[in-house]
Amino acid sequence: MAQIIGITGGIASGKSTVTGMLRNRGYAIIDADIVAREVVEPGEEAYNLIVNHFGRKIIGENSFLDRQLLGEIIFNDQKEREVLNSIVHPAVRLRMNDKKDMYISEGRNTVIFDIPLLFESKLQYLVEKTILVYVNAETQLQRLMKRNEFSEQEAVARIRSQMPLDDKRPLADIIINNNGTVGETEEQLEKIIINWNLSV
Repeated sequence: MAQIIGITGGIASGKSTVTGMLRNRGYAIIDADIVAREVVEPGEEAYNLIVNHFGRKIIGENSFLDRQLLGEIIFNDQKEREVLNSIVHPAVRLRMNDKKDMYISEGRNTVIFDIPLLFESKLQYLVEKTILVYVNAETQLQRLMKRNEFSEQEAVARIRSQMPLDDKRPLADIIINNNGTVGETEEQLEKIIINWNLSV
């Protein structure tokens, strides 16, 4: 029976780095962010529902959604954000489960669900064990400012829009401390792979 592992983190915590390490080792990875983009492409059911609700003004070039405009609408409006989530989240879960079933039918032993909002969206039931990629608040702020060329104010606003990493710690089965070097992070991941017996 395949093991289903959830990996999560916060903005600029290094989750993508750890997922990249897993990908390089040959693991089957289902990225919720990529799936979320797929399910809102033109012709998809979720796309039609979003356009029906928010209007044709959110259609950008090539008939794709204007993600920036949509982001501005929902960033400042809790109700509209909830409407969007109520359309996108079920579609994402369905597509992720389809991909999981496909990997299992191919004979994969481990499937990794890369879900940024794993705990916020209470999606732990989709996976058997969870890994949190953690950094302290100061490191998170500095890395985000550097990576996205944000001002401190912009970076703080983005971080505050998410559940604090310290609140996620008690919810995770295991934590990768990503405050140090890439090598140190990789060592921690290697231990998890061995301890959990995660074969590709």
